[in-house]
Parts: sequence; structure tokens; C-alpha cells
Amino acid sequence: MILAESPSAAAVLMVRPACFGFNPETAASNAFQRPPSADPAGPHAAALAEFDAAVSALRHAGVEVFVAEDTPEPPKPDAVFPNNWVSFHRDGRIVLYPMQAPSRRAERREALIEDLARTGGFRVSGTEDLSYREAEGKFLEGTGSLVLDRSARVAYACLSPRTDLDVLGEFAQRLDYDPVAFEAFDQRGRPVYHTNVLMAVGSRFAVVCAEAIADSRQRAEVLSRLSGTGHDIVEITQAQMASFAGNCLELSPPAGRVIVMSDTAWDSLQGAQRELLERQGRVLRVAIPTIESVGGGGIRCMLAEVYLPKRG
Repeated sequence: MILAESPSAAAVLMVRPACFGFNPETAASNAFQRPPSADPAGPHAAALAEFDAAVSALRHAGVEVFVAEDTPEPPKPDAVFPNNWVSFHRDGRIVLYPMQAPSRRAERREALIEDLARTGGFRVSGTEDLSYREAEGKFLEGTGSLVLDRSARVAYACLSPRTDLDVLGEFAQRLDYDPVAFEAFDQRGRPVYHTNVLMAVGSRFAVVCAEAIADSRQRAEVLSRLSGTGHDIVEITQAQMASFAGNCLELSPPAGRVIVMSDTAWDSLQGAQRELLERQGRVLRVAIPTIESVGGGGIRCMLAEVYLPKRG
């Protein structure tokens, strides 16, 4: 039986990187990545400082943050983005996902999940392992590829080299989601690599770069589904998407809802957009410029929401 899920979580898993850096293997499909211009060792130290400050800010806001330490071997330059390889669900299931870049597949660590379950007192009822799809050259990179409306059971997915329609269908069938697939492109005509840089879904709001969805029918379907499930829509521009404005996440700690986004994202927004978001919850801003630029992912990518039930 599929249990109803809250639209946002009170707890997250974050992975403190051991070898953060620019990954040429992922840069081929991620237009957000920029190679560092200075000392190649510099980004790691800067990323650690940004990571620790983000953890502190989240905990201060009342979010329960479980920090796992990355292992130095093998080197995993993208380990700071755990939401791409795992998701946690209210019925106790864990989903493991197929990753496009071979260098990222070592991020899936059973010991990390076991530590989370033990430390947090969580009950795990089973694992849905989609990683076997890597052998077929088909990928679905977690809640990077998927933006989940967990209350309405809708899975939004922007198709790209990292997001395969067939694997999306398997996820939807196993987890009882209604898939909404579409194609989206940036200002230079490149496929948007992950859905979670294009859009975010909260309890009563949704952020979406509708102008990136080239097909008018697909664009209308996405907007209709969002409004039909009771969401106020914050439309963002291509330039704002490039500033990670779509890469935000609503969380629900006991003190009340917070919307987590980066300084880069917030600074790109205009007055009316900010006002709508501020009506939905307290905006929690974090500064992660190195992680965004060198890693090509934002604050939402760093947060794997934990919906697992507690052991009774």
C-alpha cells in the first residue's frame, strides 16, 4: 500500500565531500558547470566551507540534518549531491537510481544508508534498485531528474541524456506516480540536464521556467497540472534558471515551512516573485557559489529529503 506523503520533509541527508572538484565527465551534459580558473585544490576548501555553513543554517532553522562523510577513495567529485542517487519514502522504501557518469556510481554506498537508518532511528521496508539500467545506457538521476509532487503523486521529468523516459515509467509504476514528461532547452538550445534546475514544487507553490519548455502542448500540460493541484506558480526566466532560481526546496521543520535557496538564486528574482515565495514560508538563503559554479548543482541538489518512518 502506498502511504500518503507530506509535500515537504523535516529532515535531510547531506554528504560532506572528500574530493570536491570539477568533473569533466559530467560537464558534457551540464551547462551549469564551470572549470575553476585558479588553484585546482582551491574549490575543495571553498566547497567545504560552503557546505558547513549550509548545514549550520539549516539546523538553525530547525531542519534535522544528517551529515554523512564522503570517503576519499575512490575520488567522487560530485558526492555533495546525494539526491541524484537515492530517495527516501514514507512507506519505508529507498530508491537507488542509475547514474550517467561512471565516476558518480561509487556515490551509492550501502553503509551510508545503514548509518542513516541507525542514527535516525528510521525503519527501512525495502529497496527499489533501478541502477541495473546503467548496463542498458538508460538513466534517471533521482530527484535531479524527478521533481516529485508527493501529495498529488505526480512525477515531473525533463527528458535529457540523464533522464530516460523508459526508466521514468518504471519508477512511476513501482512508486505509484503519474509521470509528466517534457523536453526543455536553455537559451543556447541545449537540453536542460536536470528537472530540478527548471522547476520546484512546494506545498502551495511551484517555481517553473515555462519558457524553456519549447513544445506549447507540453508547456500547457505542466502549467495545468501545477495549477490543478493547487499551486501558485512563480514563472522564472531563462536567465533566472541559469542563476539556480528553480533549484530551491521547501522543507517543513517543526518551527514552520522554510524555502531553501541560494544567494545566487534569490538575487536573480524580482519583487513580485520574492513576495509570492515569502508568503509560502521563510526564505532561507545560503551562499554556495563554488558548489554551484564548479559542481554545476545548487542547494536543492545537496539535499536528499528523508521521509522514512521512525521505528516504532
